[in-house]
Amino acid sequence: MSSQRVDAKVVLLGKESVGKTSLVERYVHKRFQGGPYQNTIGAAFVAKPIQVGEKVLTLGIWDTAGAERYEAMSRIYYRGACAAIVCYDLTDSSSFTRLKFWVKELQNCEQQCKIYMCGTKSDLIEANRSIRQVDYHDTLDYAEEVKAELFETSSKTGRNVDELFQKVAEDFYNSTAFQVMTEERETAQRQRRSCCHH
Repeated sequence: MSSQRVDAKVVLLGKESVGKTSLVERYVHKRFQGGPYQNTIGAAFVAKPIQVGEKVLTLGIWDTAGAERYEAMSRIYYRGACAAIVCYDLTDSSSFTRLKFWVKELQNCEQQCKIYMCGTKSDLIEANRSIRQVDYHDTLDYAEEVKAELFETSSKTGRNVDELFQKVAEDFYNSTAFQVMTEERETAQRQRRSCCHH
């Protein structure tokens, strides 16, 4: 893992096979790899710079394992995260039930973490509307209830993927956490400069 400075910790949560790794692959590497997929074990990390206004922020993205046996491990990864992208598969209603579990976890353990609900595999629904198992209006109502942002994405076509991560970065950029971090860095730089002049 690189020693690259990370400005914002972002964690991906959700049931296994909802497409968390594909989402990261599409965003970071601009590619989509068809199956068969290997399940993530523990978590994978990637740092991605992103332009917000005049600044370049580095998102530290943790792609966590979706299997329930890794649940306790996932808690380690979302600790201190400023944003959580909680994924569910639009063609799998049980994945939305699982999303609600993760949202409750975050509300209980990481109150300052902003939640982004991400419906995946929208390309499958565009091809065949009858396979949709998670109603858009239900998810919208739930998102409003838990004060989450809602995106429906396709890692295959790239639909809404960049927009999702851009929104995460912009929200962080406009947050008090970012202002505090920037002030602390500037103070540290001033102290370093002043100590060198003596």
